[in-house]
Amino acid sequence: MIDRIWSGSSPIYLLLLPLSWLYGLVSGVIRLSYRMGWRKSWRAPVPIVVVGNLTAGGNGKTPMVIWLVEHLQQRGYRVGVVSRGYGGKSAVYPLVLNAQTTTQQAGDEPVLIYQRTGAPVAISPKRAEAVLALLQQDALDVVITDDGLQHYALQRDFELVVIDGVRRFGNGWWLPAGPMRERAARLNTVDACVANGGVAQPGEIAMKLQAQEAVNVASGERRPVTELSHVVAMAGIGHPPRFFATLEKLDVEVEGEVPFADHQDYTHAQLAALTKKGQTLLMTEKDAVKCRAFAQPDWWYLPVDAVLPADQAERLLQDIEKRLK
Repeated sequence: MIDRIWSGSSPIYLLLLPLSWLYGLVSGVIRLSYRMGWRKSWRAPVPIVVVGNLTAGGNGKTPMVIWLVEHLQQRGYRVGVVSRGYGGKSAVYPLVLNAQTTTQQAGDEPVLIYQRTGAPVAISPKRAEAVLALLQQDALDVVITDDGLQHYALQRDFELVVIDGVRRFGNGWWLPAGPMRERAARLNTVDACVANGGVAQPGEIAMKLQAQEAVNVASGERRPVTELSHVVAMAGIGHPPRFFATLEKLDVEVEGEVPFADHQDYTHAQLAALTKKGQTLLMTEKDAVKCRAFAQPDWWYLPVDAVLPADQAERLLQDIEKRLK
């Protein structure tokens, strides 16, 4: 229903327009207050790169953050990551992640980034506190903030926006009548736009998600995903149909699809009930980080990597490097 409203195919969005106008007014006033100096924003002692989006829902932002961290690490930079930690409830903020940090404490995306990249990660609703917490523990060359495009309390040196290349901006309206946190004109002020899937528009960097081998949640065994049989697919991400479409493109024979809400918490009983004897449960990596402690032997996940055209990727990295000097 939300997709139909936000795409404009359902006229219900018209009833929500007054709330959208209010959202747009409030968000515009907040941004203006920082631009005019009425509210103070903080300048970090190291360069800040924001990876964010203009729309609610899954855009592929986390794979892009991982791509950027790994490529900057390969070029010799010491990279840290900060996030709000949406979906987690820590007893104290800022929280610097370690091997024992759970998704209940930090949220699923920060834990996933930490496990995939090995980069130091900290969370806090106030991103400045997270940055300072990282700098107290590590000497860093750059800090990437996962989301936070609209968090103007933190000054930034480079802004990168990830766009869902298929859904784009829906009906173009602010929340809740549409998917927009800010209007599309905001793209005129950012440093780079990355289109995940679909057809990249002029000036945008094309990106696709490339699946790796399936990984057993409990044992870490890897095997081609097409070797899994009697698959039931589940996804608790911003846009579950993207994961199901990926499996279809890979010719995975799926016997059932189960979408969950983004940042959904799981229990063993809940997930065990999704499959019958002889079936295999296949999930996203973002789901897997939340259920490793109680995973069954027939639970698998499918990691994905962001892939950018080599020439565009190199130009993007060079543009960011200019801000790091």
